[in-house]
Amino acid sequence: MIHGQKLVVVMPAYNAARTLRQTYDEVMAHGLVDRVILVDDASKDETATMARALSNVQVEVHPRNRGYGGNQKTCYRLALAAGADIVIMIHPDYQYTPALIPAMASLVASGLYPCVLASRILGGGALRGGMPWWKYISNRVLTLVENLLLGAKLSEYHSGYRAYARSLLERLPLEENSDDFLFDNQILAQVIALGYSVGEISCPTKYFPEASSIGFRASVRYGLGCIATGFRWRRRRLLGRTPAPTQPAKD
Repeated sequence: MIHGQKLVVVMPAYNAARTLRQTYDEVMAHGLVDRVILVDDASKDETATMARALSNVQVEVHPRNRGYGGNQKTCYRLALAAGADIVIMIHPDYQYTPALIPAMASLVASGLYPCVLASRILGGGALRGGMPWWKYISNRVLTLVENLLLGAKLSEYHSGYRAYARSLLERLPLEENSDDFLFDNQILAQVIALGYSVGEISCPTKYFPEASSIGFRASVRYGLGCIATGFRWRRRRLLGRTPAPTQPAKD
């Protein structure tokens, strides 16, 4: 726990057997995490078997691949059902350092931000960490466009390392979002549209063969989807509409 609040880490996983143990060990090293929930999206390796051998890990396996967004929907549903007050998503591919978990959780637990992103752009280390130049340029261009459309000032919208307050997740209509990579972008648009503040913390990252990454064609589709999302929410904002929040379940 942190400040008396239950901290749950969720890991959307797909073929993560080679890096899962290292990620898990560093996640648990802080002594703050109450539970890890790993959702295996029909991996073809031993991800689920390895996860079940780890202490304090709840494992859910999709019988068929539901996509990155579909995986996250299961992650957040299970985390809320487990009584999480703070939910941190980190990929088990070890691309992001778990060392930032205490800082991210503290920003949420203190009430400063209900949503915190670990930004690869803040600090200027993305390219040094091995981010391909074309991904860096597309990240910067998309972020500029989305900031203009959504009226925000984030350094990036595409980090897969995030922390959320329970109160925020309960309000978001997550099931309306894509089951693909666009989910990450849509959830931020919903957060901003509902008037919540988003905090950011600088995050070193590293690219290596075992780290998950989408290819060029998928990146193009993702980029076009991000721009479409920005225009959609810009139009809703001009019309005075906000996303219909999900009502939290009553005890």
